[in-house]
Amino acid sequence: MTRRLCLKLILAATVSVAAGCANTGADVRTPGRAEVVADLVRANDYWQRTHAPQQWAFWDVAAYHTGNLAAHALTGNPAYQAYSTAWAEHNRWRGAGSDNRAEWKYTYGETPEHVLFGDWQTCFQVYADLYQLDGAKDPRRIARAREVMEYQMGTPNSDYWWWADGIYMVMPVMTKLYKATGDARYLAKLNEYFTYADRLMFDPDAGLYYRDAKYIYPKHKSANGGKDFWARGDGWVFAALATTLAELPHDDPGRPLLVDRFQRMAAALRPVQQDGGYWTRSLLDPGHAPGPESSGTAFFTYAYAWGINNGVLARADYGPTALRGWHFLSRVALQRDGRFGYVQPIGERAIPGQVVDQESTAPFGVGAFLLAATEVARLVDSPRAAP
Repeated sequence: MTRRLCLKLILAATVSVAAGCANTGADVRTPGRAEVVADLVRANDYWQRTHAPQQWAFWDVAAYHTGNLAAHALTGNPAYQAYSTAWAEHNRWRGAGSDNRAEWKYTYGETPEHVLFGDWQTCFQVYADLYQLDGAKDPRRIARAREVMEYQMGTPNSDYWWWADGIYMVMPVMTKLYKATGDARYLAKLNEYFTYADRLMFDPDAGLYYRDAKYIYPKHKSANGGKDFWARGDGWVFAALATTLAELPHDDPGRPLLVDRFQRMAAALRPVQQDGGYWTRSLLDPGHAPGPESSGTAFFTYAYAWGINNGVLARADYGPTALRGWHFLSRVALQRDGRFGYVQPIGERAIPGQVVDQESTAPFGVGAFLLAATEVARLVDSPRAAP
């Protein structure tokens, strides 16, 4: 028996044992790498077949492209890179379009002057990755990203990431532009901005993040009177920590805080996973908005698998959690034609009575699924022993 096969059998056995415990659900087998990749291809090919790349550069579409380029890194499919490049060219490698710095804002806004609002900066992650993929490293691809972020870093403000989503939208931009430029300010400001966000939204008792200041308990409560942590909001943060840690230098002084938060979130999320492998929209109050939701589940699954693959989480502790999440994503949320369902529509909280079903899809949900697939493919194929 090979070492790799032996480890796969151990992981499968761990899932089986854990399945008998509370909140773990039925036995889930370990899929093969080829099966995971086939699910990734089915979902991504469906999306690209049914959606032209000529869409705006706002967060909802940009978040899809973060997953698409992860899928390209795993599969090497040139069509995936070409699709994101066409999207970037359509948007002229820019986010919000204003060139009048006097009017630039970072409050919520979808208009050209909201240049400093993180939802318009998500695209810079994709542009920076495409810059690295371009053999010539064409500076045009990151020129607007550098203009905006270097202007922002020159201001005295630290409160740019005032909502949980913004951590995913922008924190990886900082490591990617550091990689492209070598400018250490990107890492210093990353730590400064994250520290502000962490102090504002992190609940140390729960080990989770509120979506923003409006939802901090007891000012806001779930339907049953408890703390209300929104699944996709915490998914944004958990996934952002994984993506950022992947590229953050190991000697960076801010790294211990990010690792601590990543591990605390992993521990907090594991016991509230539902029997079906998914997480409900209000994490600690399943009755608030019951039923499965795939975008938060996909981000959690991605981050768990990344943590195991990179020695930040113990395989024996968290491998079953990741595989149960993947089972829901690939066998329930992913439809036969490649449509990825059960994505809560754009919003900022768990909404009682909102319908989320197999027909509910969105670009950011597909992007989250692609991220999960890339790391689960590595998880089931990895010969690495549990850390």
